[in-house]
Amino acid sequence: MAPPPGNTAQGGLPPWAVVTPARAAHVGRVVALLDQWAIAAHLDPAERDRWLRAGWLHDALRDADETTLRALVPGSTDPLPFLHGPAAAARAAELDESDAEVLSAVRWHTIGHAAWGATGRALYAADFLEPGRPFAQEERASLAAAYPSDPHGTLVRVVSMRSAHQQGKGRREHPMSAAFRAALLP
Repeated sequence: MAPPPGNTAQGGLPPWAVVTPARAAHVGRVVALLDQWAIAAHLDPAERDRWLRAGWLHDALRDADETTLRALVPGSTDPLPFLHGPAAAARAAELDESDAEVLSAVRWHTIGHAAWGATGRALYAADFLEPGRPFAQEERASLAAAYPSDPHGTLVRVVSMRSAHQQGKGRREHPMSAAFRAALLP
């Protein structure tokens, strides 16, 4: 899809996005998956639109340089891989995105947020399950197919897989990720 005429992410990447062609393709696949889920779940048009805006915005600054990202999130001490979400949310809010749920989904899509509603949860899952990622393709495809009928169960599995992946690489889990995981479990 072509970028929209204004500053919004309605119908495409915003004009201020800094993404490589490969990243733009990833974003498109995330949005397509969110759209597929929204249709299957019979979401009302406003909620579907919210999911799609979050999808278009989530990686809009993924390929921006560190100076640009830190300027948009002054005071953040997070490492570079965690900055693009908060920076994209800040930039979108500066322009014309005012939906708090969309902004929260974009801001925390890499680590999760315990207080998220459906938009953040769907974006988190779609970002991980989009079909262009090369690992665990069969399992991830099965989870993607299950999301509309079992969003909670699917999300629990996605969070577990992401946590195991981080642990397998010897990385410490972000405290917000741990809180998100704990909030999902009964």
